Amino acid sequence: MNSHPTMRAAILEAHAAPFHVATVARPVAGAGEVLVRVAASGVNPLDLKIREGTAAHARQKLPAILGIDLAGTVVAAGPGVTRFRPGDEVYGMTGGVGGHQGSLAQYAAVDADLLALKPANLSMREASVVPLVFITAWEGLVDRMAVRAGQTVLVLGGGGGVGQMAIQIARARGAEVFATGSSSSKQTVESLGANFIDRSEAVEPFTKRLTSDRGFDVVYDTVGGTALDDAFLAVKRFGHVASALGWGSHALAPLSFRAASYSGIFTLLPLITGEGRSHHGEILTAATRLAEAGQLSPSLNPRRFTLDRLDDAYRLITEGQARGKLSIDIEEGAGS
Repeated sequence: MNSHPTMRAAILEAHAAPFHVATVARPVAGAGEVLVRVAASGVNPLDLKIREGTAAHARQKLPAILGIDLAGTVVAAGPGVTRFRPGDEVYGMTGGVGGHQGSLAQYAAVDADLLALKPANLSMREASVVPLVFITAWEGLVDRMAVRAGQTVLVLGGGGGVGQMAIQIARARGAEVFATGSSSSKQTVESLGANFIDRSEAVEPFTKRLTSDRGFDVVYDTVGGTALDDAFLAVKRFGHVASALGWGSHALAPLSFRAASYSGIFTLLPLITGEGRSHHGEILTAATRLAEAGQLSPSLNPRRFTLDRLDDAYRLITEGQARGKLSIDIEEGAGS
């Protein structure tokens, strides 16, 4: 009698505890799912919060396999799947929350709607760090604010993962982009084609200086806290503000006096609720087009980590020592 196929996976048994690598049963693709052999798992700051148990909006019942983003190869398609077939290289934001197995394992059975074909010009490691940050940036700039050519766009936090994607999306759509950041992010922000603003400069003076006191057409806050209050002061009359970190208490009067609009972004919603999952696949298909056209390039930290060194990767981010996004090699040969 043949035993059920197995795989290696990193298991989190308690919040804030070290990961435990174990051999577990390999999942099977159900209806509407594909089984992906995971090559690389991208690490986001949210992954750290989930591990610590501090992300109230993204809890995962333990013990669990974490990991939100993945890149890998389809090895089997479940009933009803027609978009993908074995051998397809794919990527997506597929699990690690809402009771769904994450990407810190050799295999994952995932909803095919959440996936897109991986950009041909990106390695598995590069592709694995794109999904969450790109989807978050796209939902704010394109889905909510419909950024277009000729507009001025202010990105608050342009040096971060979402901020870098937001700059590239806005630039690809023909907007003039300005982005705040620390002095250490100046080179990165400018290399992506944005006008750099040191985050130490007060919002009202730089808005007056750069827009002739008119305000920016579109403001995307990727920082939260007081940055969202700054966004309300920087937007023009009848403009639009979006934030990926909109919790907390904020005075809406500055926004209201400008007759401007506000949109909140909750990227995990389709993964947690099941609503709108196919749109995530559509967004990543757009990312693939941009990447293959040379208009999208992820910032990947060159350091390499495996499942057995997962705690080292998380520690590097916790200590603020990571420049560029980290990817975990699940499969050897995941690329540069």
